[in-house]
Amino acid sequence: MNPTITFIIGFALGLLAYYIINLLRKKEDEQRMKDSFKALTVDAWKDMIPFVNEALSKSLVSGEKELEGKKQLIDQTLGNMKTDLLKVENLMNTLEKDRENKFGELTTQIKQTAEQTGKLRETTDKLNIALSSSQARGKWGERMAEDVLRLAGFTDGVNYVKQQKNEAGNKPDFTFSLPRNLKVNMDVKFPLDNYLAFQNAGSQVEKDNFEKKFLSDVRGRIKEVTTRDYINAEENTLDYVIVFIPNEQVFAFVNEKEPMLMDEALSKKVVLCSPLTLYALLVIMRQSIDNFKMEGTAAEVLKLLSAFKKQWEDYTGCYDKLGEKIEAAKDEFEKLVTTRKNKLDVVVTKIESLQEKSHINLPEGKE
Repeated sequence: MNPTITFIIGFALGLLAYYIINLLRKKEDEQRMKDSFKALTVDAWKDMIPFVNEALSKSLVSGEKELEGKKQLIDQTLGNMKTDLLKVENLMNTLEKDRENKFGELTTQIKQTAEQTGKLRETTDKLNIALSSSQARGKWGERMAEDVLRLAGFTDGVNYVKQQKNEAGNKPDFTFSLPRNLKVNMDVKFPLDNYLAFQNAGSQVEKDNFEKKFLSDVRGRIKEVTTRDYINAEENTLDYVIVFIPNEQVFAFVNEKEPMLMDEALSKKVVLCSPLTLYALLVIMRQSIDNFKMEGTAAEVLKLLSAFKKQWEDYTGCYDKLGEKIEAAKDEFEKLVTTRKNKLDVVVTKIESLQEKSHINLPEGKE
């Protein structure tokens, strides 16, 4: 065999043996390192057990305290919820009782309303029957007018008279007395037949027909009033006459359907009034009468003041003259108590001196 090859084979076997030996040593070292690490780990764990136990104990105690706090918070919350639920329950009971009471009151009120509605229906039916007569409507209009007059403070026989015949033989329903012997007449009769028919009409055609007839009746009533000598300068009446419409709804209907009708009436010296507008007119009339009376009273007061001024001037003149006379009497009195008295005292003194010298006894009372 070639020595070179032999050397190479020997060298390779030596290297392999060395590698195997080193590998075996490494495994032994690794085993020893594992055994050492395991021993160290067991020892370290044995040493850490007390600390771990202590940490777990503290954690458990802290957890128990936290759980106790949460339990107390939950108990408190449950207690508040229970209190709130009791309040809600009491409120619900109160509301239920109140609902029962309100329901009972509502039932009573509904019954009362039904009874009142029935009575109102009966009254309305009676009123419709009454208003179906023109004479009854006239009486109703007079009653409405009297209520408004009473509300405005007017008195029958003082501020107005009823059914007083004028020179033409007509009788205005009301005649109001005004200052300076003036007066104004008012008529309360008003056509309502076609208006009532309009209200009860079933079709629109019938309503339109009755509406035209009613407005025509109103124009006819305005014209009729102007021919009754309700405006008469010889009787000292104003240039206007009042026509009373005894229903606000009718008055509003006339204004709505025929707005120019009011202007037409005013152009003919006729004033259309509803209860409200009549009240406003009467208030203004009453205020004017009071102002006129106040004006007359003021004139009388001025006359009395003028007479008082004259008498006062005469009084002050006499007073001044009396003062002058008193001053003159005072001067004369001063002369008596000063100059004249002094002169007399001198004479008396001389007389007394002579008496002492001559021993002349004067009679008593002559001194």
